[in-house]
Amino acid sequence: MAFQEKLTTHIECESCPIRHRAVCAKCDVDELELLADMKYYRTYDAGQTVIWSGDTMDFVASVVEGIATLSQTMEDGRTQMVGLLLPSDFVGRPGRDEAAYDVVATTRLTMCCFRRKPFEELMENTPHIGQRLLQMTLDELDAAREWMLLLGRKTAREKIASLLAIIARRDATLNLISPKGKVVFDLPLTREAMADYLGLTLETVSRQISALRRDGVIELEGKRHVTVPQMSRLLDETGDDTDGGVFA
Repeated sequence: MAFQEKLTTHIECESCPIRHRAVCAKCDVDELELLADMKYYRTYDAGQTVIWSGDTMDFVASVVEGIATLSQTMEDGRTQMVGLLLPSDFVGRPGRDEAAYDVVATTRLTMCCFRRKPFEELMENTPHIGQRLLQMTLDELDAAREWMLLLGRKTAREKIASLLAIIARRDATLNLISPKGKVVFDLPLTREAMADYLGLTLETVSRQISALRRDGVIELEGKRHVTVPQMSRLLDETGDDTDGGVFA
């Protein structure tokens, strides 16, 4: 690891902010006790590397708070960001010894970690964990397809709107509120990080955010506090065919 991570204080499962969406969401009390015996918490500051691609990964984890990036570095040194890890997302793969991507904390990041070998053994005997992990893997596949569309075919305005919609929906889900109508959240990424993530320049990101604000699609308090007055209008700006119809 590039930096020394910090061990954080224990968080009780009952008060965990991601309990209803994490890999343990379907676990009963006895299963949670088994997980508690193998879990620990790590916190990373913004910019710290959690794991490098190819490194041996002796743990799996759920993101509790903060955001991290998934990226891959090519032979000539160019780096491509391939995804974001948001709260409740799962890090690592049972049965795989090496990390597939570089994982870097974009904001202050707290993870609930499980020692990989005991976790793998528990999976074999605990269907609830395997079932939930399968659901999360399928969700991740959908997110990867969304990411391919976002990078490959969307305009700069659609990319910004799509990223805001992704974060708004996840924030609403974590806070157990409907991702419809008015949604309020704090943007966890700087504009520089958004530019890197979306393959845009900083100037383009700033210009498109200003345009969305000017058009009333979003409201901003400072640079990070975002209000979406009508989620449906933000979704209209993403360019996605949300009604299932055929584009003219």
